[in-house]
Amino acid sequence: MQTAIKEKKHPDAALAERILRTCVHCGFCNATCPTYQLEGMELEGPRGRVYLIKGLLEGNVGYSKRVVGHLDHCLSCLSCQTTCPSGVEYSHLIDSARINLEANYKRPFQERMKRKMLARLLPDPKLFRIMLRLGWLARPLAPVMPGQLGAMLRMIPRSLPRASKIANKPFHQAKGKRRMRVALLTGCAQQVLGPRINDATIRLLTRLGCEVVIPKEQGCCGALVYHMGNTADSLPRMKQNIDAWMWEVRSGGLDAVVINTSGCGAVIKDYGHIFRDDPEYRDKAADVSKLAKDVTEVVAELGLAKKKVFAGEGMRVAYHDACSMQHGQQLRAQPRDLLKEAGFDVVEVPEGHLCCGSAGTYNMLQPENAQQLGQRKARSIESMEPRLVAAGNIGCMEQIESYSELPVVHTVELLDWATGGAKPRRKF
Repeated sequence: MQTAIKEKKHPDAALAERILRTCVHCGFCNATCPTYQLEGMELEGPRGRVYLIKGLLEGNVGYSKRVVGHLDHCLSCLSCQTTCPSGVEYSHLIDSARINLEANYKRPFQERMKRKMLARLLPDPKLFRIMLRLGWLARPLAPVMPGQLGAMLRMIPRSLPRASKIANKPFHQAKGKRRMRVALLTGCAQQVLGPRINDATIRLLTRLGCEVVIPKEQGCCGALVYHMGNTADSLPRMKQNIDAWMWEVRSGGLDAVVINTSGCGAVIKDYGHIFRDDPEYRDKAADVSKLAKDVTEVVAELGLAKKKVFAGEGMRVAYHDACSMQHGQQLRAQPRDLLKEAGFDVVEVPEGHLCCGSAGTYNMLQPENAQQLGQRKARSIESMEPRLVAAGNIGCMEQIESYSELPVVHTVELLDWATGGAKPRRKF
């Protein structure tokens, strides 16, 4: 694709120009784009969005509500990136475009307030828990509330699990001979919505010979806010994590930074790119990106010590590929192979490449598209008649459970159960 970018003030203009020039306009990306499948419009697909971004940088397209809307509708699922035969780095292009939008486009007041609220509350587990409890009072009004507000209220769970008593401890000794020393990112919303996931992760890793540390200074990975184009809030959070993990590297050594929320994992593995022009953090960020591993990568490396017989042997499980796992991190085989090795009957979900509609804050900011995609995903899963659903991302888990009666559990919960841990607390 030819470019004539005149506006060089944006720090990522050179990067965007390089990425744009790799696009050959083939349109294969549209065939796997969720929003293009919903709308059938060129500007609701990756190729159309690429042209919009190019037009904005060249100064031929203005920052209008319509243009911003088409870019906001992108889920950043990166199915297009997996499909692209030319290797267009769409993830970096759309992230750069959103940073550019936030700098050049003033959203309506109500929209700005919603985004500020999400950026403030979601990364802070304590505030998030308080918000959900207050939200219970307003939840009955969800059916009559319009748009984004109604979507947010409908997503509030009827009850919250107790905070973890395991993951709040900073150190967990390996069972038997120590084979690895790892740091575990416990997440933000996951600490509130699914603390059982961190508990199962710690039990499984220590059982397989991992010494697990949970650095006190680590916090939100920055993904949710970064994908909203907000670098003022996201980059300091990322730097805080880099410093926390590098301190662990220097003090006791780390074999991996383990992430059990694939949306976080995809961004942490990209820290090296994000801080490529920062002389202070460039090398440290690159080191962290190399250390970052999804929990299934670590378990696959250690080997699964399955019990000979357990209650779930032969159970039919539909594995849901989170977009941040299959497209963002290119991880597909490890979760399936581990579940099969553990004794589960893993079935493939039709249209498995399509997003469920969660996509970080997408189901709150773009509720109509998210609802259609959530319903479509639920139908696809249910068509396979599984006993339960396994997934590797808390956002996907919450989204699927909103549209299906099937129990949804984290992959690591099933692996923990299969190796001697407790059965997941879901009715199945």
